[in-house]
Amino acid sequence: GDRVIGIEDGYEGLIEGRYRELDINDTRGILRIGGTILGSSNRTDPTDYTGPGETEPRDRSSEAFATLEKVGAEALIVVGGDGTMLLTHQFAKGRIPVVGIPKTIDNDVHGTDYAIGFQTCITTVTDALDKLHTTAESHHRIVLLEVMGRSAGWVALFAGIAGGADIILIPERAYSIEQILDKVRQREARGSHFTIGVIAEGSAA
Repeated sequence: GDRVIGIEDGYEGLIEGRYRELDINDTRGILRIGGTILGSSNRTDPTDYTGPGETEPRDRSSEAFATLEKVGAEALIVVGGDGTMLLTHQFAKGRIPVVGIPKTIDNDVHGTDYAIGFQTCITTVTDALDKLHTTAESHHRIVLLEVMGRSAGWVALFAGIAGGADIILIPERAYSIEQILDKVRQREARGSHFTIGVIAEGSAA
């Protein structure tokens, strides 16, 4: 039958030869756990890698391919975001079949409706907004919640709508400070003495 080999810490483990065989027992109980049981190195580039104790990057892709050959890999399944997918495309260059599985709370992988992790992130942010809403309303505060997403506003948009935010700022739409102040003034004029705003980290006036 087929064998599944898990590479520890992504491309870092592939370069350094850290891997282990996985079976059904490795997946028990992980459904409701965030993160990854194998670890992650996030944007490690095999063609431009600086290892432990090294000061200058160098091309280590041959070592990564050597690990794949050592374990007898017939395909490489990569789980990650847009950066990981781009690196995989550059790294593989047709030498081995590759399957990319989009997993990023930013939800910014081109051609993907919903990446793994996005819905969990929306649920978490919406829960935070529910709690902040109570505080803001009770104490007549303006509360701004910054969320992840880099240059994509999916998290801010979806969570802001689900959490009933009054202001949502995303990188894809320009805004001015005066527009925000106008919104706060309008709410005050209607008797709402609090405002909840959700801001994507890549937003800029």
